[in-house]
Amino acid sequence: MVNQGAAKDQSVQTVPSSTNASSPFTAWDKLSFGVAHVFVSAVTRLVGIRGLYFFGRGFGTLEWMINYKRRRRFARAYKKIAEANPSRSDLRRTSREFFCRSRCDKLFYLILDSIPKDKLRTHFVIDNKEMLDESLARGKGVYLAVSHHGAHHVTAMLLAIYGYRVALVRDGQESGLRKFVQDRFERLHPELPRLQVIFADAYPRDIYRCFKDGYILGSAMDVSRVRQAHQQFEEVTIFGERRKFLSGPLKIASRCGGKAIQVFLTCEPNFRYRLDVAQQLLDATHGSDKDENITAAMQLYATNVEKHVRRHPQELTRI
Repeated sequence: MVNQGAAKDQSVQTVPSSTNASSPFTAWDKLSFGVAHVFVSAVTRLVGIRGLYFFGRGFGTLEWMINYKRRRRFARAYKKIAEANPSRSDLRRTSREFFCRSRCDKLFYLILDSIPKDKLRTHFVIDNKEMLDESLARGKGVYLAVSHHGAHHVTAMLLAIYGYRVALVRDGQESGLRKFVQDRFERLHPELPRLQVIFADAYPRDIYRCFKDGYILGSAMDVSRVRQAHQQFEEVTIFGERRKFLSGPLKIASRCGGKAIQVFLTCEPNFRYRLDVAQQLLDATHGSDKDENITAAMQLYATNVEKHVRRHPQELTRI
């Protein structure tokens, strides 16, 4: 395991707090999420983690039954990514699974701080972990290229529990739930590496610093919205369309000598989460940031995303 000592070493260099999205949240956030935390914790004490999972699936099924607008949005998104027009039964089954997964992710995330660390580690599996650890051992950081599918917030916290130093590039409009959970977790587990968040519209100097300090830096490249003029994009083919995906972090990783690896997040029954360290996108050697290499890496990324989403449509998060 790489950076296990970081969990105990209080001298670990971190990203400046100015890049961290742990800004104060509102009194209403504290009250509403606090009440929800007490309720879900009480349910967990009564029925256990497995019972909470089935409670979440029941809640998700109820949402699926009554929230027809969101169900319709999912159906439109699913039809866009499916290779063939899905049957009505397949659409019902997959959309219900989408609602259940989404609700279970939020319940589990909400009470992460209440679950012992040793037990939390049993809920997280890293496939091909050797590739991740070997890349980190080089001391130049690792870029994890994710996509907008799966529970990024849960996975990032579980990586931190394993002792990895993690930084995420996220939208500046952070949710109150994420702030609430991270605040509680940092107060209850000060010995663990702090999860860093860099705003997506910030200039890249803090990203360079993360690679220099040997962090795992994760972001989703399947973003076509231009936030700032300095952001860089590459055009790729995905789901039969030409789209522009964000390529800046991939280029920075190459220039810093850090490896760029594509990973996928999947959620399994009973709050089990799997991180598949799938494939190296770019060899961090001299010249790897040339335009033709970046273009090839971005298309490989898009092709892999297309295959994964078609296998796991319930992992969609943007509908």
